[in-house]
Amino acid sequence: MKHRTFGKTGWQVSEIGFGAWGIGGGQWGGANDDESMAALHAAVDQGITLFDTADVYGDGLSERLIARLRRERSEPLHVITKAGRRLSPHTADGYNAENLTAFIDRSLQNLETDRLELVQLHCPPRDVYARPEVFAALDALVTAGKIAHYGVSVETVDEALAAIEYPGVASVQIIFNCFRMKPAERFLEEAAKRNVAVIARVPLASGLLTGRFSPSTIFPADDHRTFNRQGEVFDKGETFSGVDYETGLKAVERLRPLVPEGATLAQFALAWILSHPAVSTVIPGARKADQVIANAQASAWAPLSTETLAAVQEVYDDMIRPLVHHQW
Repeated sequence: MKHRTFGKTGWQVSEIGFGAWGIGGGQWGGANDDESMAALHAAVDQGITLFDTADVYGDGLSERLIARLRRERSEPLHVITKAGRRLSPHTADGYNAENLTAFIDRSLQNLETDRLELVQLHCPPRDVYARPEVFAALDALVTAGKIAHYGVSVETVDEALAAIEYPGVASVQIIFNCFRMKPAERFLEEAAKRNVAVIARVPLASGLLTGRFSPSTIFPADDHRTFNRQGEVFDKGETFSGVDYETGLKAVERLRPLVPEGATLAQFALAWILSHPAVSTVIPGARKADQVIANAQASAWAPLSTETLAAVQEVYDDMIRPLVHHQW
């Protein structure tokens, strides 16, 4: 497993991390705790050192499973979490010092620690980025010793650019994959200039880029890939990266011939992201050990060739850009 520097924190983290939304069970059709723990242990066995979770993943279950992992393993791990989506209604006014402190105290308990390594605002409303008092509250939590660093998980490139105007922002988590290339146009360069870590989330476009789906695939009723295709519950861009499902399947078939023999499309998609040096880590989700092991193997790939990168770009420009580029 190769490692990269995680921005201004100075951490050296595995370039492939573990996205822990799925092990929380909610919005992914349920999960099995024994399988989840096996997946987490497999991640450590593969050299993965960064685990991304949130207080709302399974109402804290994901955080508690990772706390259990830390009890059961001796390897040094970096655990980062998110706060804000417990707000109901989810409004900018809710991002105040009192609420943020309460959320962080709950995560401290779930993760069984005295200080959180990094807390990210969890895709907050756009107005939050125009409120310096929100980031001042986070600075105060650093001073108080409750958190070591903070960052933001965002929906759009504009939000990412607004976030890094605040000097305390150590990381930005953003959707970046073969079906969501806009961050490469400007944001990645700006983040690198400011030494801000970049966490590439939704790297497999909710599984589309695994190449395992077909027009007849049926997702469980409680899976966001069933109920959120048009953004009915949360931002549409979180599901299949905002790409129309049928169009995504057709684009996958154009990508498939680019995958080397013996490799998987998912590994190829992860290697594409890692071809961008400004990315600090990529966090594919997994609920089973074999998925984790396969994902981790992408770290061993050599950088994709210029010709291959151009071919992926062509698929994006032809089929995906008109659908998503202007929206996020």
